[in-house]
Amino acid sequence: MDGVPLISDRAEAPSTAVDAGPGKSGAYRPRYELVAEEILQLIGELLLGPGDRMPTEKELAARLGTSRTVVRDAVKILSATGRVSAQKGRGLYVADNESMLGARQWGGFFVPTNLDHIFMLFEFRRVQEMQASKLAARRASPSELRLIEAAVQTCYHGYTSGDNAEFDQGDDDFHLGVAAASHNFFLVSAVREARMLQRRASVIGLRGLGGHADAAVGEHEAIYRAIRDGESEAAAQATSVHLDNTLEDYRREIQRRVFG
Repeated sequence: MDGVPLISDRAEAPSTAVDAGPGKSGAYRPRYELVAEEILQLIGELLLGPGDRMPTEKELAARLGTSRTVVRDAVKILSATGRVSAQKGRGLYVADNESMLGARQWGGFFVPTNLDHIFMLFEFRRVQEMQASKLAARRASPSELRLIEAAVQTCYHGYTSGDNAEFDQGDDDFHLGVAAASHNFFLVSAVREARMLQRRASVIGLRGLGGHADAAVGEHEAIYRAIRDGESEAAAQATSVHLDNTLEDYRREIQRRVFG
């Protein structure tokens, strides 16, 4: 999702040390550590996988509202921890190794027509996304709220126009936008990886959320409003309702296609 301001709405501080940020203690941390976290969030939001090319240092500096020197130091950290590969003369790439939470390993046994696998995946998504919604209600910046609201509108337009591709894009933008607003890059990665697995269900024609699309639009709106209003428990509950209803739609469609 291009142009996504992550935590960059906060004022730029000296590159040597800055406040820990929303939801953190009062301790100060080097700016390059925070930028390293923002780069990981950006990787998740752009749906970049192992081996994918990243924005340049100059582009990252402009996107994150910081200097190229700070970005360069952040990249050194990410390279040392095996998350980013800096290839001389070629640019920056997502490291071609196991992703943070091992979704490629999960993908080796995930069968999109197996109801038990679908149930387990949605159980996992509920844990991730309810917590992400709660944190987003406490931490979302104005720009992150605008991103989530825009995703709600994209889903709505895709539904009313019958454009499944637009609906699916809005759905991805919404769930990843909420995760990004949690300011927890582990949650961003987990949500991204779980959605990549869920996307495999498209092989049996599960696109656009089937008959649940109409309700999903309203459910997205309810989650957004709770996050916007800072109501963390309401955001988590609205997320639970949305995922439970989505799972039911998958269950009905799988049973119809497999069992007739």
